[in-house]
Amino acid sequence: MPATYISDTTKFPEGLTLLTSPTPNGYKVTLLLELLKLPYHVKSINLSSNEQKEDWFLKLNPNGKIPVLLNVGKDGEIIDAVSESAAILIYLADKFDKDFKYHYAASDPHYYEELGWIFFQMASLGPNQGQLHHFLNYAPEKVPYGIKRFTDEVNRLYGVLDEQLKRSGTGYIVGNKFSLADLLTWPWVFRHEFAHIDLDKFPNVKKWFEKISELEATKIAITIPPKKA
Repeated sequence: MPATYISDTTKFPEGLTLLTSPTPNGYKVTLLLELLKLPYHVKSINLSSNEQKEDWFLKLNPNGKIPVLLNVGKDGEIIDAVSESAAILIYLADKFDKDFKYHYAASDPHYYEELGWIFFQMASLGPNQGQLHHFLNYAPEKVPYGIKRFTDEVNRLYGVLDEQLKRSGTGYIVGNKFSLADLLTWPWVFRHEFAHIDLDKFPNVKKWFEKISELEATKIAITIPPKKA
């Protein structure tokens, strides 16, 4: 369902509202929302003006980071305010993916493997690629040590992912379905060119990436919210 954009931050509408920006961590959530075909509102957060550090935002997430998902009741009361992208995806899966289409039940043999790859993305791939983005594109001066350190590490991590996809043999990171492990990882691989990563060196990652890129939900998710000109 199409997202509805809002601007008022004094009172949020009933249902789900996503506070987000056009970044890999934001795209994780829009991708699952689109796959689940859930109605939701979007408040686009201007990171360049540090909107995420304003008082109203910090009341919802003291860490001052996007994304944040709000679940709001009929009376306008915020039932849940969930931060950290992995926590948001687990929340959405628990609440709305009752058929376990996009995640594994705790009783499933793949459950802990899925958790492991969720943490791989959150603790390794995302933070290291984020640092590489910084040193390559935003640092006020070129720091060869930083560029080499994170280039080497991100390439190593892509190699780990490539080997896992080869071992899996299903076209997905864990088991035989598109799970939270894939949902969390794809948006960072989506920015591989920004990190100067050559996907031709990682054929299994490239094939996996291209398959997920063709999903209609993916094509919509990466437009929410739109990038500013």
